[in-house]
Amino acid sequence: MGQIKINLLTALQKKLDYSFKDHDLLELALTHKSSGSKNNERLEFLGDSLLNTIAAEALFMRYDDVPEGVMTTARSQLVKGKTLAKIGFSLELDSLMILGLGEKGSSSPVKHSIVGDAVEALIGAIYIDSDFKQCQKIVLSLLDVYLEQVSLVPDFKDAKTLLQELMQAERLALPVYELDKVEGPGHEQYFTVKCSVELQSKFAFGEGKSRRAAEQNAAMRVLKQFNYSDKDAISQDDKMTDGRKAL
Repeated sequence: MGQIKINLLTALQKKLDYSFKDHDLLELALTHKSSGSKNNERLEFLGDSLLNTIAAEALFMRYDDVPEGVMTTARSQLVKGKTLAKIGFSLELDSLMILGLGEKGSSSPVKHSIVGDAVEALIGAIYIDSDFKQCQKIVLSLLDVYLEQVSLVPDFKDAKTLLQELMQAERLALPVYELDKVEGPGHEQYFTVKCSVELQSKFAFGEGKSRRAAEQNAAMRVLKQFNYSDKDAISQDDKMTDGRKAL
């Protein structure tokens, strides 16, 4: 390992206020899958779970009157790829990544997704190298500025968008919408749609005068099962009303 890289690794540990006992573990956390079978993906998996748990507890302890649905959206702001990439670049992980020829040969900067994933792997490595308490301390330090900036005000997005973001925050498949039935003559059709999600195997049916409206109503009913209220999302009817007001 070159002296420059050793200096950068030393600087990284100073920024983290943590010195690794197992330096091979630190190096593994910075090894992208493009470099071979021995890479940081397993540590990334572990770090992702730790990050979500620590972020969730931080929000729970900090805001005692915020409903589950809003906290879930707030947590997604803390653990999303964009936030992790910002943290990674502030730690200069892009200069430390061990990349394969496919990534190393590119003239472009290291991808944000690679840097963000490395942050999760680094969290996993710190946990293995120490314990949960030490890992939590470092993660909270990294998230500190983002915890101060997190928005607890609902964006009043439509139900389908909110449900999709919830699934993405949980790293699950996107909601599935299936047309259940269509009733009535062609000019007065009434649609019923089933919305299903992986999270807790929830599903609900929605009805409407268009398939789109039925999907929105089905998504809203699924959201309610996760303690989202009508105030957290704009219904299809509200969107149409707002559109008329804008006109």
